[in-house]
Amino acid sequence: MSNIGEDEVERLAAAFAALSNPQRLRMFMKLAATCCAPGEGAPVESGCCCAGEVGADLDLAASTASHHLKELRRAGLMHVERRGRRVDCWASQETLQRLAAFLTTWSRPKRTPGRLRPRARRALPNGGSR
Repeated sequence: MSNIGEDEVERLAAAFAALSNPQRLRMFMKLAATCCAPGEGAPVESGCCCAGEVGADLDLAASTASHHLKELRRAGLMHVERRGRRVDCWASQETLQRLAAFLTTWSRPKRTPGRLRPRARRALPNGGSR
């Protein structure tokens, strides 16, 4: 099997379970693509996504978006930081790297066909071939 410990399997399963919901996956993709952690790249005002903005273009009720964000946070896929009335959130780079490493471990390189011998044709009982 693998050298992955039971705790890591549980963390990976939680992340995959959270991402199995299409709305959460869309929200996570937005977080990963547009929201950076405080101090990463952009100033706080423009770099972090406000929690209310993440589900805004998905036509979700605020309570539904909040529930999805809570599930992403529980699964370790995002971080949250309160700044007064604003709640900033961003994708967890650590979890992204963990998922990428896991998937890379199980991926197989593409096989490049070398010189393949042609398969021998079997003769049919009536004298023909396949």
